[in-house]
Amino acid sequence: FKAAAAGADWAKTPGFGVVSTDQPGKTSWPITGATFILMHKTQADASKGKEVLKFLDWAYKNGGAMATELDYVAIPPSVVNLIEAAWKSQLKDASGKAIW
Repeated sequence: FKAAAAGADWAKTPGFGVVSTDQPGKTSWPITGATFILMHKTQADASKGKEVLKFLDWAYKNGGAMATELDYVAIPPSVVNLIEAAWKSQLKDASGKAIW
């Protein structure tokens, strides 16, 4: 997954919906998959939405090492940066104010 994730064009794929199967690259595994978390762009309860983002932020900062210990592959830091930038620009409260 690491090579496939690193080679995928996450920035140009709406919603990060990259299909990581058969990504180019000599070390890319042919069959891989990712788990996605879906959130409404407008949060009905901004405080709950922000708490979810706090948890996900913690998971991205601390989960990579845990994933490696369990023989999983962490999300590349470049992808995490794209995700967190999307939080800032896309996730809003009911008044349109960013929640992250």
